[in-house]
Amino acid sequence: MPNFAGNWKMKSSENFDELLKALGVNAMLRKVAVAAASTPQVEIRQDGEQFYIKTSTSVRTTEIKFRIGEEFNEETVDGRKVKSLATWESENKINCQQTLVDGVGPKTYWTRELNGDELILTFGADDVVCTRIYVRE
Repeated sequence: MPNFAGNWKMKSSENFDELLKALGVNAMLRKVAVAAASTPQVEIRQDGEQFYIKTSTSVRTTEIKFRIGEEFNEETVDGRKVKSLATWESENKINCQQTLVDGVGPKTYWTRELNGDELILTFGADDVVCTRIYVRE
C-alpha cells in the first residue's frame, strides 16, 4: 500500500485560476484565493485506508478525514458542501468524486497520486483541470 503520509510543499500549480472561474468564483475573490493558495502546506496522516488531510494557506485551513470506499462530507475549493467518495483508481492513485448537497454546479472531483517523491493533486470542475505538484518535506 502506498504511503501518502508526511508534510508536503507545493512545487508547481497549473490552471488554479481557470478552475475557480469554472466554479463561478468572481474576479476579486479569485485574486485573493490565487495569492493565498500559492504556498499551501499539506499534512497527510494515513493509517491503512484511513486518511487525514490538512491543507493550510494564509487565508484558510481545511481538514478532511475519510476512509477509502466510505462516503464523507467535504467542501469544494469554493466552499460548496459536497458528499464525497474516495476510491483507489490505481495502486498509487486515489480518485474522489463529489456530489453537491444543495443547488446546481459543475461536476467536481479530486485525485491524489504518488509518483516517486512527488504528490500530484488534481482538482476538476467539468472539463477544467487544475494540477498541483507537491514534494515531501
